Amino acid sequence: MKFLSLIIAIMTMTNIAEAQSNKTLYDFKANTLEGDAFDLSSLKGKKVLVVNTASKCGYTPQYAQLEELYNKYSGKNFVIIGFPANNFLSQEPGSNTQIREFCTKNYGVTFPMMAKISVKGKDIDPLYHWLTSKEENGLMDAPVKWNFQKFMIDENGKLVGMVPPGDLPSCDKIVNWIENK
Repeated sequence: MKFLSLIIAIMTMTNIAEAQSNKTLYDFKANTLEGDAFDLSSLKGKKVLVVNTASKCGYTPQYAQLEELYNKYSGKNFVIIGFPANNFLSQEPGSNTQIREFCTKNYGVTFPMMAKISVKGKDIDPLYHWLTSKEENGLMDAPVKWNFQKFMIDENGKLVGMVPPGDLPSCDKIVNWIENK
């Protein structure tokens, strides 16, 4: 009887672990800077680059390259989703309205920008918990080190890689991933 209970417990733990690693981007929802609901399942069939952003960071000029990348590849089943976060030295202090104005005025951002969230710590957004935890995404632990860390999601909603904050959006790793089917 104890052996049977042990087998059942192991199978239950295995099923829980499999369910966690089977999550995809499509299991999450967000809000846009304008406060509208955004169901990430609407991105099925697209490669998605998820980036945590900030307006007062040394990497902020990456917005320009992100916009160039989006303009070049958005017609080829590719999208960038920006998630402003104030987790690093208060480099994103603005409201969602202020963030939209900054991105539009200074960089002409047209790719989807979501409402400000937390990308680390006790109040980490569930999407970022999934992105940064191997237990959740089934691929890797990738805690966010700084603003403009980039996560690559395939057409099936699975995490396939991460690019560090200092690497530009136009780096070979990202461009090759977008261009290869």
